[in-house]
Amino acid sequence: AAARHLCLGGGAKRARPVLVKVFGNTLGVKSPALVDAAIAAELIHSASLLHDDVVDAGMYRRGRPTVNARWGNIVAVMSGDLLLSGALLRLSHANLRLTQTALETVAEMTKAAIHEVEVRGNLELSLEDLARVAEGKTGSLFGWCGKAAAILAGNSEAEARFDAFGRRIGVAFQMADDIRDVTGTDEGKPPFADIASKSPSLPLLLAARRDPALVRRLKEAWAYTAMTPERVKELGTAVLCSGVVDEAIERMTVEVDAAVDALGPYAQSSHGAELVGWARKLAVGI
Repeated sequence: AAARHLCLGGGAKRARPVLVKVFGNTLGVKSPALVDAAIAAELIHSASLLHDDVVDAGMYRRGRPTVNARWGNIVAVMSGDLLLSGALLRLSHANLRLTQTALETVAEMTKAAIHEVEVRGNLELSLEDLARVAEGKTGSLFGWCGKAAAILAGNSEAEARFDAFGRRIGVAFQMADDIRDVTGTDEGKPPFADIASKSPSLPLLLAARRDPALVRRLKEAWAYTAMTPERVKELGTAVLCSGVVDEAIERMTVEVDAAVDALGPYAQSSHGAELVGWARKLAVGI
């Protein structure tokens, strides 16, 4: 029931299985294993969300209480483990190389999640290091969606290009999420959640570069175990007023352009154009 609460509830974008399908269409993949890859991508992602919400003590996901808020941390962790093992087991029946690359991706996602916790509260974090965390947590699975389709097509060139596309889009995807956090345009969670959880984000790091006084205010607030909603809103408003949103959108656009370039000739095909269009929509709603 807890796993279904997240996986089958409303509000999910289903971006990863959609990507698997479009990547597969781009290469003309007809294998039934493509469905297994699409399912595995969504279940791996869902497992990571269940675990992330425990680490972050998240209370809302997609506009509803998180599994850990409703059933507790133990159920949330075990539900994530159940989804992850189920995804990998399903893949093992479909294709050995899909399973191996999926395991490598899960390992990369986990290492990035650990690093994200390690840098919590660090406003001196470089933008490059922030991008590496985003690539590991989000981009690696997007990249695997493309690799899975290319593996089934037996196309090594597409495997490299689709992986590069997915990784750059993953970074852009995280940038868009960071921006929506400070603009309050993410309907699934309250604004300024990154400030409340002491998580460095693109807008926060850009604001810290511009305003040393804001850095001091954030560090003072983060020195306490918890912050009041009023304090979080005050700091979030200060980040917004620093004028960093436009710069953050520009940086996100650079990542999207690099992702499209990585597709090479595949961007010109009809299904490749669908990938490009999907990438360009990242800024919508920011």
